[in-house]
Amino acid sequence: MVGRLHEEKVFKDPVHRYVHVRDKLIWDLIGATEFQRLRRIRQLGTSYVTFHGAEHSRFNHSLGVYEIMRRILEQFEQRISFAFLEEERLLCLSAALMHDIGHGPFSHSFEKVFHTDHEEWTRRILVGDTQVNRILRKVSPDFPHKVAAIIGKTYENPLIISLISSQIDADRMDYLLRDTYYTGTNYGFFDMERILRVLRPYENKVVVKHTGMHAVEDYIVARYQMYWQVYFHRVTRSAEVVLRKIFERARDLYWRGYKFRWEPVHFIPLFEQDITLEQYLDLDEPTVMFYMSEWCKEKDDILRDLSQRFMNRRLFKYAEYGERVGSVEWKQEIDELFREIGIDPTYYLGVDSPSDLPYDVYRSGEDGDKMPIYLLMPDGGLEELSKCSVIVESISGKRRYDHKLYYPLDFLEDGTRKPHVVREIKRRLRVQ
Repeated sequence: MVGRLHEEKVFKDPVHRYVHVRDKLIWDLIGATEFQRLRRIRQLGTSYVTFHGAEHSRFNHSLGVYEIMRRILEQFEQRISFAFLEEERLLCLSAALMHDIGHGPFSHSFEKVFHTDHEEWTRRILVGDTQVNRILRKVSPDFPHKVAAIIGKTYENPLIISLISSQIDADRMDYLLRDTYYTGTNYGFFDMERILRVLRPYENKVVVKHTGMHAVEDYIVARYQMYWQVYFHRVTRSAEVVLRKIFERARDLYWRGYKFRWEPVHFIPLFEQDITLEQYLDLDEPTVMFYMSEWCKEKDDILRDLSQRFMNRRLFKYAEYGERVGSVEWKQEIDELFREIGIDPTYYLGVDSPSDLPYDVYRSGEDGDKMPIYLLMPDGGLEELSKCSVIVESISGKRRYDHKLYYPLDFLEDGTRKPHVVREIKRRLRVQ
């Protein structure tokens, strides 16, 4: 079993003030090559084009999740004399630290185009031939697999899983506070210290003491506001559309035998859907930005233009897309009109929704691996949160759809296209 450090290490943190490290295992994991790579992957992907302060990395978010987990375990032990066995305590801390280690550059845009899954890559990093795996195996030979099982939500103790992944967990609490801080907004603030004091282990899940209901209400509302004001911001989504189109164009050119000015050696395994763990770990955002800067000079007009748009923040405008505006047939008609004026809709039109499923802020029933939030009542029984909170009840289960069609307005207004077709496109897109 890996022991404690001779002297506690601390990281100065703008959100939690300090991140405390007392276990040699955690200290070694932070220094591992695969974890240090997270310094080179932004936490909020393309949000920096909207909120210029959003340059923080998955590295500092992961440290924050670890710190919240450490405080939860400390609160359990000090306030209610509940303590995990030593190996499970280390499992909690390791899973909190490692939960995002499999993310790729510009995570969600990257995953959509290349069909990667950061949770699967997290598992491969944990159990594969990596420095992280070698460090984890110092605890026990099967310790890496146990950490992977927690992150994959298959571990035998659901209580530990709920601390990492539930509707109120260490991950969500950190990213709401951290993303609020770095975007310069106020939407995501809530009283985390109060929530930590009222969390309680109860059988196979974490619940909230009834006296903490109002702190949890603030947390739910903060989450709602952050999603619609920050995470789903229309400018950020436009940048994601342009980025996806860049990846798609580069991939399509590769399969057509196009001769790039600088061969995209880091992307070829992705294009061919045959990428090793070592090759995946070589991918980070500085690498992607290098290629994009080279693609700004490519002979191919589309790849060059899209790359210049992303690098110089000349993004697409949007039209509302959904039942109010049109349908699949409507989109096909818009495609044909764009082709008529020489604009390829494959790369210059993008229908975007915040997620594959409609976003809802809180679910009052069991849904897959997401348990509802329960309040621990004075009589020792449990009540689901929305049954006690008028605020949460009013938004529970409400689904909000937000589909937009992104397009290059500057192309329509450059004076080189058929005026009558441009007018018809603008009419259909309701461009003022």
